[in-house]
Amino acid sequence: MKISQVAEILKARVLTGEDKLDYEVHSACGSDMMSDVLAYVKDQGVLLSGLINVQVIRTLLMMDMNCVVFVRGKTPPAGIVDFAEENGVVVLQTDLPMYESCGRLYAAGLGRSTEAVCDDYADGTESADGADHE
Repeated sequence: MKISQVAEILKARVLTGEDKLDYEVHSACGSDMMSDVLAYVKDQGVLLSGLINVQVIRTLLMMDMNCVVFVRGKTPPAGIVDFAEENGVVVLQTDLPMYESCGRLYAAGLGRSTEAVCDDYADGTESADGADHE
């Protein structure tokens, strides 16, 4: 999925990185705890967070991530946006809460295998719990 699609799905404003909206991302992570991102995140393209400080951008850089979405209408200070821009990080902002943002991206296929996106509910017999109910 392209970052531009992430922005569209989340009705997000682009604060920096307009020239990188065609970059592909394959997964996402939602967290306000950067220690969890450092400890558990693997191969993530997008970080969704309500935390607005420079540590978010530093964490992204350490994890080779290239996009952050600030949720819940949080507006990062200009210094954070400038630091992100200097380091090639796309910064998006959405009014949506984190739970809904993550859900929308997952429903759109971000972070799911192609088979899962194509097969889920394809025949109408799979329930939300993953069991077949015919």
